[in-house]
Amino acid sequence: MRHGTIPLILTASDPGQVLASYAALYVREEVQAEALVRNIPAFHRFLEAISLSHGSVLNISGVSREAQIERKVVENYLTILEDLVLAFRVPVFSRRARRSVVAHPKFYFVDPGVFTSLRPRGPLDAEGERLGPALEGLVAAHLRAWIAYSTSDAQISYWRTPAGLEVDFIVYGSRGLRAIEVKSGERLHPSDVAGLRAFRDDYPEAECLLLYRGRDRLDFRGIPCLPVEDFLRDSVHGGM
Repeated sequence: MRHGTIPLILTASDPGQVLASYAALYVREEVQAEALVRNIPAFHRFLEAISLSHGSVLNISGVSREAQIERKVVENYLTILEDLVLAFRVPVFSRRARRSVVAHPKFYFVDPGVFTSLRPRGPLDAEGERLGPALEGLVAAHLRAWIAYSTSDAQISYWRTPAGLEVDFIVYGSRGLRAIEVKSGERLHPSDVAGLRAFRDDYPEAECLLLYRGRDRLDFRGIPCLPVEDFLRDSVHGGM
């Protein structure tokens, strides 16, 4: 997970070094070559600021303040990342909503390695803060790949109420409705399944699943729980 899943990086003799320069390579060879951005220093500030939004509800105004650039410029830079297939947004699931849900999408880089290469490192940036978003992004990447390669009509979204109840991924299509929550801990707590239980109350037909870093497959407070490694391995082999 530290180096991500991009073949160019994984097959390099020194994946860490290639990963560290990956964003810079894109800026130099793609952004500058195509004249997509005129102010490269501002774009670098944007990349660092937007990395803090990976796996979170996207707050464009907050990114604008953090990067010290105008909101409309942030929106343009986001479009550039998406056009370069470096990032994507996940919309809110609001189909037949029985309660209020938030309006803004979540943001992800396409690969957890890209996220970790851009995330600031320093005395105020705890290493543990990277694990949760990186793991969530890895699951997002596998879900997107599974949908693409299985020719499924499913769409990925997320669910979150103003009160803070959240489910990381909702997979909805002709094959059914699945709600997936990702936790980076090895042990489970009642609060870990609160979002899934609330979603199931609103959508009884949903198949709920919690992924975590433990080793055991179990049922926790009525929610099936699966080691995230098992889930990722199954998705690679066509199952989910």
